Amino acid sequence: MGSRKHIRAERIKEERKTQYVARLNNVPTSPRKMRLVADLVRGMDADKALYVLQYSQKEPAKRLYKLLLSAIANWKEKNEGSRLEENQLYVKEIQVDSGRMLKRIQPAPQGRAHRIRKRSNHVTLVLGNRVQVAEETEAVENKKINS
Repeated sequence: MGSRKHIRAERIKEERKTQYVARLNNVPTSPRKMRLVADLVRGMDADKALYVLQYSQKEPAKRLYKLLLSAIANWKEKNEGSRLEENQLYVKEIQVDSGRMLKRIQPAPQGRAHRIRKRSNHVTLVLGNRVQVAEETEAVENKKINS
């Protein structure tokens, strides 16, 4: 491996240590319905997002609620000893991609057949830390001032 690739791989590895991700694959809900709920919580604080998902009437909200709890548990695993309230976690990124599609046939009038596509999706949720982001921006600003 060349030195540039090696340096980039090391940088990506370091970034992953501060990234708190949870994934949910093959959810039997259409991506369109899941995106409606995902748009509700994108950019929200984690505790507020939990509250919104818990009391939402939409069916995909239950699955996203569990996914957000899983991402918070991943954060706790990487940051033992630090408190959740002090770190200001928020939903940094949430992606809903289409998953596999089950194709079915439904009988239609006059001997025809209509195709039914039962859609599924994949959800990726990334938590961010507002405290770390503020520290990083201050460091970048100080670097610009000093140079």
